[in-house]
This record gives sequence, structure tokens and C-alpha cells, in this order.
Amino acid sequence: MYRSHSCGELRTSDINKEVTLSGWVQKTRDKGFMIWVDLRDRYGITQLIFDEERTPSDVVDKAKTLGREFVIQVKGDVIERESKNPNIPTGDIEILVTELQILNEALVPPFTIEDETDGGEDIRMKYRYLDIRRNPVKNSLMFRHQVAMKVRNYLSEADFIEVETPYLIKSTPEGARDFVVPSRMNQGQFYALPQSPQTFKQLLMVGGMDKYFQIVKCFRDEDLRADRQPEFTQIDCEMAFVEQEDILNIFEGLTRHLIKDIKGQEINDFPRMTYDEAMRTYGNDKPDIRFGMKFGELNSVAQHKDFKVFNDAELVIGIAVPGGASYTRKEIDKLVDWVKRPQVGALGMVYAKCNEDGSFKSSVDKFYDQEDLSEWAETTGAKAGDLICVLSGQANKVRGQLSALRMELAERLGLRNPEEFAPLWVVDFPLLEWDEDTERYHAMHHPFTSPKPEDISLLDSKPGDVRANAYDLVLNGNEIGGGSIRIHDKETQALMFNHLGFTPEEAKEQFGFLLDAFQYGAPPHGGIAFGFDRLVAILGGQETIRDFIAFPKNNSGRDVMIDAPANIDNVQLKELHIQLDL
Repeated sequence: MYRSHSCGELRTSDINKEVTLSGWVQKTRDKGFMIWVDLRDRYGITQLIFDEERTPSDVVDKAKTLGREFVIQVKGDVIERESKNPNIPTGDIEILVTELQILNEALVPPFTIEDETDGGEDIRMKYRYLDIRRNPVKNSLMFRHQVAMKVRNYLSEADFIEVETPYLIKSTPEGARDFVVPSRMNQGQFYALPQSPQTFKQLLMVGGMDKYFQIVKCFRDEDLRADRQPEFTQIDCEMAFVEQEDILNIFEGLTRHLIKDIKGQEINDFPRMTYDEAMRTYGNDKPDIRFGMKFGELNSVAQHKDFKVFNDAELVIGIAVPGGASYTRKEIDKLVDWVKRPQVGALGMVYAKCNEDGSFKSSVDKFYDQEDLSEWAETTGAKAGDLICVLSGQANKVRGQLSALRMELAERLGLRNPEEFAPLWVVDFPLLEWDEDTERYHAMHHPFTSPKPEDISLLDSKPGDVRANAYDLVLNGNEIGGGSIRIHDKETQALMFNHLGFTPEEAKEQFGFLLDAFQYGAPPHGGIAFGFDRLVAILGGQETIRDFIAFPKNNSGRDVMIDAPANIDNVQLKELHIQLDL
């Protein structure tokens, strides 16, 4: 038996017990006649004591050879600790060691295995198995497990069935790029790794499994932005005989349950906002509503003077920054520099201070009088003591730029409290979006999303105006879930493929199995998928997902620990009928 107890388990009630512990050496303190060792495992730390008067001499000698991260087993008696440590649960006791076995020696780690480590991210990624020994990462992985169990229990109690779907599937042209897998037995042909189990879960609805879920790994071979992973996990769900309202209610319930069970907070309000309203008011389709700074459109009150910058703009738009009138000129200049960075792309920023005495001071006083600036304040909701920040330009671009500024200011002002949760449903997305590169429409979500029944007649005349039966769940400015009511009849699905530029032959080749299935009694159905990595991180008070993933990739999509992706042997390439042109 390697251990009778864990290193976080023993208390004063265990004094005088003989125990066996195993774990890693956290640190040693050698006073010559007495040695203390902190022994660590997943459950905690227990202090060991080697005393020359009470511990066999050969055991003491062996203890003197111990280094950090040695794996050891000890036997001994639980005794009361003289110098107690109130910071750990086992701080009232220690183990008087009688036997010591070194199970494995260890090299000196490349960084300290402490909560506050001296290791940078790159080195910790390379030695991730050591990083996992640190409490922050270990606790994040344990937290992820707890959330997964709560999700499984909630959905199981709601009569959902967890069904596994294939990982080796068929590549499709819609969506992000697929990771492809060559088939050795089918020369020149390839599998794809799933971006989502979308078609399979729809087929499960045809099969009568009316409530399906799966915590599933998905893959996208896309350009990686900050905090994106090429492989990610989602809570994938589908229901039959439902309308949008049914799905929103079920998954409001799941979100409410998780926040209550994990964070102890009651969330009663799940406001809803149309896509158009979100874009107009916040400049993006996943607004953080924990704070204000709603957009005010200023065209009517800013384009009547001789200020060419505003007069030439498609849109003039501003926000009120609470307390911002106290900013110095130097601080405001830094904000201007911030919005002019290439990542944001604004050409500049106009500002107006709302002074406490009711007067205004702006960077464009040459063009606008106090009455004009008062109208700016009214439009943006600015009060005395606030700062109005104004951007202008092409409508779609300037909304995105002001959205970025709004989030940056909220971060600086401490308005994004990770312990506060503000969910939001965004609904009525466009069904299709125009792609300038391919000069055709693409599905904003995926080609199986149902259009609003009342908008189907617009598909031929005004395809860009057709609304989707789609919805996203946003939490604290992050999209944590998205889904839609699906098309469930062959004719509508064929019509959708046609508007996406598929010929009937292409649609049959790519999705014939689904169109065929719809002819055998497909029920009305819809679903949603939660980004599990993101959800866990937000519930854990973070917005970075890497520490909640056991073995994440870096920003280049590489696993620096195992050095993947990597070249493969020419023999393997030959078996796969692949010839590389170098």
C-alpha cells in the first residue's frame, strides 16, 4: 500500500495513528539535528519531521539527500505540531517519520512549483506536466471537472441522453477550415475532424432521440486569435418538437443553475436583444451589459457645422465615460493614441468634457458651441463629470472601433467585475452575410439554420434582410452559447443550399444523407452549443481559457511540450499515398 491517507486529510483527531503517505517533496528545511519536509499531493501538504533522537539514523541520512519534486513514500506517526500553520488544513499536525522510501528522484524543476511561480508562460507550456502540479492549474482542472459533472447531472435530470458521435467524418465547404485526416485504406480520400457534431445530432432527432447532449471535442483549422484553441470542447445539445422559446427556457435554467450552484448567486433576469439593437447600441453582437456607456448616434447633432471630419463621415457616434471629465490632457492623448493603433484602426478621436458646473470643454470648440455640446451629452447620456468620446467614419468600422474603446475603458475603470454575472440573449440574427472575397452569401451560423417563417419570401428579393431563427447566449461580454431552430424539411433545405450557391448535384454530394433523412419523418428540432472552455473560465473568474485546459496549444497552434505538429516518416507518407512537394 503506497498510502493510507492523502497529504490533505490528516487532522488532530488522527494524532497517534500510524500512517503511510506518498507524494512529491515541496521543500526541505535541514537544521542539522532535525529535518522538516513538506510533502505534497493533489489533496494538500503535510509536514514531515525527521528527528535524530526519534527517527532511525539511516532514515535521517536518506532524508538529507531529498531534493525538490523527489517522489517518496513515508511511514510514521501523527503527532501534534509545535509551530502550527493556520494557512493549511493539516497545519496542526505533522508526521514523525520512521520509514522513508525514495520512489523516484527528480531533476531540479525549470521553474518553482509554487502558486506564484518564477516560470514564464512559454517554459510552463513546455513543461506542462510540472505546471499542473501547481495549485492554480490543478484547481482549475478540478473546477472544470466539477462544472462538467453539474452540466451532466442537470441535463440528465431533464431527460437528455448523452450520445457519442463520430470524430472521423466528411469534410464540408461551409464554416471554418477542416482538419483533414488521410485514409490509408481509401487511396486519395480524406476524413475530416468535426467542427461540430451538427448533422449527426440532427440525425439523432430523426432517429427519435428527442433530447441529446454531448460534452464533445471539436476542431477548427483557422487562424488563431488571442485565447483561441484549434481543438476545443463544447456542450452540444439538440431537442425535437421545440420552438425557440423552449430552448431558451431550458438553457436559461442550466445557466442559472450553474451560477447559483457554483457562485452562490441568483440570476433572475435574462434580457433579450435583437442583433440589430446590439450592433447599433454596443457595436458588437456580444455586448457586456454589466456597465453602461451605450452608443449615441450623433449625426443629427454633429453634422450641421463646418467640421469636415464629421460631415464626410457615414456615422458619428459617441459614448459617455463616467467620471472621465477628470482625465488630464495627457491621459486623453493616450486614449487617442490607443484608438489609432492598427488593432483598432480609428483615425482619431474627438472629446468633450462635461464640467461639474454644467459647462462643456471640447477638442472642437472652434466648431461647436455649448448648445451643440449639450445635445451631444443628451444623446450619449453624459452627466456632469463625464467625458464624451466621439469617433466617426464608415458605419460598420466605426461601431467596431468604439466597441473596442468601450471595453478598454471599462477595464481601466474596473467595471468588469468577474464576480458579477450578466447574461443576455441576442436574437434575430441575419440568416446570410455577404462575403466580399467570394462575392456571394454565406450562412452566418450554418446552412441548417431555419429562416424566420415570415421572412422566407424575402430570400429571392432581399436575401440580406432575412432573419434567422437563431440565438446566442452572452455572458459578461463573451458568447458562451449559440444555436438555432433547424430546417427539418427537404424542400426548405434545398432552397437554402441554392441561395448559398450549391448546385443540386453539389448539395446531394455534400449533404445527400441529411436530405434523404428528412424524407423519413424528421421532426421540428433545434439546439444550442455552449463553449465549455470559455464557460468554465468565466465561472472561474477568468477570461483566459488555457489554465482550464490540461494540455493547451500556444497562439501558433503548437503543442510545445510534445512538439506537434511534426513531420512524419516517408514510409507513413507512402502508405497514405501522399507526396510532398518541397
